[in-house]
Amino acid sequence: MTRITALAPRPRDNPRPRRPRAPLALLALCLAVSGARAEVNELVLGVAPLLGEAETRAQFQPLCDYLAGATQLPCRVGTRPNFLSYWETMRQGRDYNLVLDEAHFTDYRTQKMNYTVLAKIPHTVTYSLVVPRTAKLDDPARLAGRRIATLGIPSMGAAQLNGLFPKPAKQPIPVEVDNAADGFALLRAARVEAAILPTPLVREEIVRGAPLRVLLSTVPLPHMAVSAAPDIGPELRRALRQALLDAHKGDAGRAMLARIGIERFDPANATVYKGQARILQEYWGY
Repeated sequence: MTRITALAPRPRDNPRPRRPRAPLALLALCLAVSGARAEVNELVLGVAPLLGEAETRAQFQPLCDYLAGATQLPCRVGTRPNFLSYWETMRQGRDYNLVLDEAHFTDYRTQKMNYTVLAKIPHTVTYSLVVPRTAKLDDPARLAGRRIATLGIPSMGAAQLNGLFPKPAKQPIPVEVDNAADGFALLRAARVEAAILPTPLVREEIVRGAPLRVLLSTVPLPHMAVSAAPDIGPELRRALRQALLDAHKGDAGRAMLARIGIERFDPANATVYKGQARILQEYWGY
């Protein structure tokens, strides 16, 4: 900025007393805070389609409502009918400014799209290869050449299935499904010999009485994380992070956690997920 020195008082002058700067400083602070909230006028929480679209929105709207209360911004859940359309929407980076997602997509967003990890679901998660309880099958290698239901590419389930059968000559026949419920339905109808699905969903299905058994579970991965798009500024990010981490300390937060089925949110950052996006390198558009 060019300084107009002719207007600066000279030493021999007797300048008039300056007005206090406090009102201007207060105004600047107010504008900064309001500007942080003005960067977005709505929170859109993207969630990967592990469940069907309607079930995903119903499952995670309580989280949206809780965050809306904490930030005084409206919030809605966004998802897609399958992983391929979800992947394309994610890469475009326009539909969601908050995302609750699995490890590989979380890492992808931090690397490629400048997202900030806010918090994560506690512990780790695995995928389970399941078969009907009556199936006379104990060795997963015997599933080569047989039909296995899996969430569509580039889901973590599809990647885990590829990892279980690395030899090109001994591959199963993947049958892509839009969500876990469709995979369980194919197993019940004996249209596939096995399915590879998130272990928590497999556990729930077995608890509900499904005649399934687990052949194996994959290595543990960091559990799902909430991350924020770059258009969410620092003040709003801090408010969102604090609301998530404090959820288990208040009545409203505990009610929300009970409805979405977790005990709390834990602190997390990009380092927790570093390297998880490598499995996406075999897919187009990485």
